[in-house]
Amino acid sequence: MTETGKILSPAQQEIFWRDGYLVMDGAVDDATLAKLRRQMDDWGEESRGHTEPYGPPTVDDRPRFDMGEEHSAEQPALRRINNPCEVSEHFHAVMTDAPMVDMVADLIGPDVKYHHCKINSKLPGSETVVRYHQDFPYTPHTNDDVVTALLLLDDVDEENGCLMVVPGTHKGTIDSLFQDGAFTGMVAPALEQDYIARQVPIEGKAGAVCLMHTRLQHGSEANLSADRRRGIYICVYSAADAVPIARNPMPSTLEGTIVRGQASRTARMIPLQVELPQQPKSASFFTVIGQNSAGTSGGGEG
Repeated sequence: MTETGKILSPAQQEIFWRDGYLVMDGAVDDATLAKLRRQMDDWGEESRGHTEPYGPPTVDDRPRFDMGEEHSAEQPALRRINNPCEVSEHFHAVMTDAPMVDMVADLIGPDVKYHHCKINSKLPGSETVVRYHQDFPYTPHTNDDVVTALLLLDDVDEENGCLMVVPGTHKGTIDSLFQDGAFTGMVAPALEQDYIARQVPIEGKAGAVCLMHTRLQHGSEANLSADRRRGIYICVYSAADAVPIARNPMPSTLEGTIVRGQASRTARMIPLQVELPQQPKSASFFTVIGQNSAGTSGGGEG
């Protein structure tokens, strides 16, 4: 600990607010990490028996588990698990009471609430790509004290498709995720090329966390490794007085849970303008950006 009750030092907090992200080791203990990894192994094996997205369904009746179009029993491509904390006690425990939650509270606390969570998984040979975007246009709030905690479930580097970010972009514009009036879920191609030219990799060992500001530009490429999974548990938190102004893209029975401090009686407003997102109707947003789920064909959803 640094200051009383805090994990992040003032210097580490300064790095986060300067760059828009911070990578920290020790986000969960070794025993907890082992439980999460075993659960991921089990879900990966389970997906072999399915040819299209499957349940148990989320609260808005979408499949909880989503696989890429290239998925097969021989080479599974499980890529998304929606709100895993609803179906796994281990993932629930991490979302509510792991050191990474205290790190988030150091940045936007003391009063912090949960918004949603998901797992993005890239198995070897999968074709999953995340195009450049900011999270805030997907989950706009009355203020931008919103932090995404990306817990590395595996050792992650460029070969197996690590997160790529553009430092400092959280201080810039909120870029449109629409093109020609259609919601694409990604920035315009010219902007993306500019961000790619300035991107830096988020590499680390399993058990580390990347704390990322909601307005930071980020994306990732496919897993090109021969035998290494890249799993990331993604939990989104906000200050208690940050109130959503659009429907949660991944609604949960646990949305709004106070994980640190107390609930707020007020909504804090900051001057901003943001386009309201179009929420996915399929198992994951990957279909929005043109990457079909297993068992589907054709273009992305409307």
